[in-house]
Amino acid sequence: MLDLLKDVKYIKGVGPNRVKLLNKLNIFTLEDLITYFPRDYEDRSNPKQIAEVVDGEETLIEAVAMSRLSETKIRANMSICKLTVRDETGILVITWFNMGYLKNYFKIGQKYSFFGKIKRTPRQIEMISPVFDEENSDKNTGKIIPIYPSTYNLSQNTLRKIIENGITEVVGNLDETLPEYILKKYNLMEINEAIKEIHFPESFEKYNKAKLRLSFEELLIMQLALLNLKNKYNIETDGIEFSKDIKMSEIINTLPYKLTKAQENVLEEIENDMENVKPMNRLLQGDVGSR
Repeated sequence: MLDLLKDVKYIKGVGPNRVKLLNKLNIFTLEDLITYFPRDYEDRSNPKQIAEVVDGEETLIEAVAMSRLSETKIRANMSICKLTVRDETGILVITWFNMGYLKNYFKIGQKYSFFGKIKRTPRQIEMISPVFDEENSDKNTGKIIPIYPSTYNLSQNTLRKIIENGITEVVGNLDETLPEYILKKYNLMEINEAIKEIHFPESFEKYNKAKLRLSFEELLIMQLALLNLKNKYNIETDGIEFSKDIKMSEIINTLPYKLTKAQENVLEEIENDMENVKPMNRLLQGDVGSR
């Protein structure tokens, strides 16, 4: 049985140190975790050719390694690592800092995906500190990546993995909160799919559908709560019942101008409400310049 109130410390990937960091983000339970929605998304799904990349943009390229990773020590605890890659349109130099442990990772002739920021000069095209995957892998590239509000000591990769573990626990086990006829009438996404797609969307089209579903539910709950308060107030509280013998027409007839039909209708509704024992809640809106 799914327990949404389960302490977040029992989620896979959460240890004593990480639970404190999650608590700082007001994440205490499994429910808190799966409703901690991304603040933004990074599209790492559309690769560009090297010749097409633009200076300053973050982009995805798929290229073959032309060399092994080289490492140059520039001072204590600081090194620059470089890798040269190519596709059918050009050559790209990839630069990392203090990543010497990757020295034996890249193999000449093998294809990789890289996502990072482009620095383009007349002499060369460079990508700075990209994330990467081997060909046919989508751990870090080839998809839409959620970006979460986070703390300095809790990286995006760690937070994403923890949330992914939480999503794995709940998807398929969440009870639908909206009636079937509402889902069909407004073409809304089912709750389990919506939770998955709001965090890890397969496409921006599915993200928009998930956002619509969750926003609809939030607004519906708010409207029902307000309606419940209004009904409770009407039932439990008596208003001031004005005498039916007092007619506003006596005052209206003294005005130096004639009211519009809409104004007459509103005043008639107000008069009827004020003659009722139920309290009246009404906002009367006038045209600009009206007194």
